[in-house]
Amino acid sequence: MLLKNFTTISEFIIVGFPGLHQDYYGLVSVIFFLVYTTTVAGNTLYLALFVSSESLRKPMYIILASLALSDMCFSTVALPKIISRYWFDAGATLFHVCFFQMQLIHYFGTLNSLIMMIMGLDRYVAICYALRYPTIMTNHTTYILNISAWVTAMIAPSIATLHTLQLPYCGPKLIVQCFCDHISITSLACAENTEQKLVALCVALIVLLLPLAFIIYSYFHIIASVMRLSNSQSRWKTFATCSTQLCIIALFYVPRCVVYISSFLRFQISTDFRILLTLLYSLIPPLINPLIYCLRTKEIRQILSKWVKRQTAMRQSPRINVITL
Repeated sequence: MLLKNFTTISEFIIVGFPGLHQDYYGLVSVIFFLVYTTTVAGNTLYLALFVSSESLRKPMYIILASLALSDMCFSTVALPKIISRYWFDAGATLFHVCFFQMQLIHYFGTLNSLIMMIMGLDRYVAICYALRYPTIMTNHTTYILNISAWVTAMIAPSIATLHTLQLPYCGPKLIVQCFCDHISITSLACAENTEQKLVALCVALIVLLLPLAFIIYSYFHIIASVMRLSNSQSRWKTFATCSTQLCIIALFYVPRCVVYISSFLRFQISTDFRILLTLLYSLIPPLINPLIYCLRTKEIRQILSKWVKRQTAMRQSPRINVITL
C-alpha cells in the first residue's frame, strides 16, 4: 500500500496503434464505429427475440442470451473510448477510470470464457446423454449456472486489479493499446512489477485453460458420439454445427493465450501485431456470435421472419384504412 503514495499521474492516454498514420484515423474510427453498432444491434436483436418469444425459453437459448448480453456489455466498455480517440483525438482517460475499464474488460472476458464452458456442457449433455438431457439441463439449472458465471467472473479480475493498483505510476502515461488492460498498465509502473505480472498470468491461465480444457473434453466426447451415428446426414449436420462453434472458441482462446504468454516470456512480437491479436479475440467473436449461434438456428430464423412480417403488416394497416375511408 505504501507504493501507491508515489503515484503522481492523474490520467492515462490511449494511443491505439502506434504505427498507424494520422491520415487513416478517420477510416479506423469509422471501422470501429461500424463494428460497435453492428455488435450492439445484432445482440440486442437476439435479446429482444428472446424476451418476446416464449418458445425460446430453453437452456441453449438462455445461454445464448447470457452470451449476447455479455458481448454487448464488453463492446460498450471497450470501443467508445478508442472511437473517440481516433475520431476526436480524445484519448485521455482518468487514472481510476482506466482501472475501472481494465476491471470490466477482464471481467467480461472471464465471463465469456465461463459462458462458453456452460455452452460446451449443454452440447455435451444434449448429444452424449440425449435421453437424460431434459432432466439434467432444465431451465432452472441453466439460470443457476449462468448467474453463477456472472458472479464468479468478478473474482479473478478483482485480484489482478488490486495487485496492479499497489504499483506506483509516476512517469510514462501512454497506453499503447486500444483500451486499458493489465499488460499495458503494469508496463507503465515505476517499480518492479514481476510479481504482479506473474499473479495476473496465473489468474488468466486458470480462467482460460480450465474452461478450455473442459470444452476440449466435451467436444472430444461429442465427436466420438457423432461418429457412432448411423445416419450420415445427422452426422454431417452435427459436425457442421460443432465446427462453427469450435472456430469461435479457437478465435476466442488461441490469440489470448499467445498474447498473455508472449508478454510474460517476453517473446518478440511487434506492438501493432499484439494489438491486432487483442482486437481479434476481443471484437470479432461478439460481432459474429449472433450470426453463428442465432441466425443460423432454424427456430430463431422462423421467429424473426414472423416478427418482420408482423411489423410490415402493422405499418401497412393504416394505409389500408385510409384507402378504405
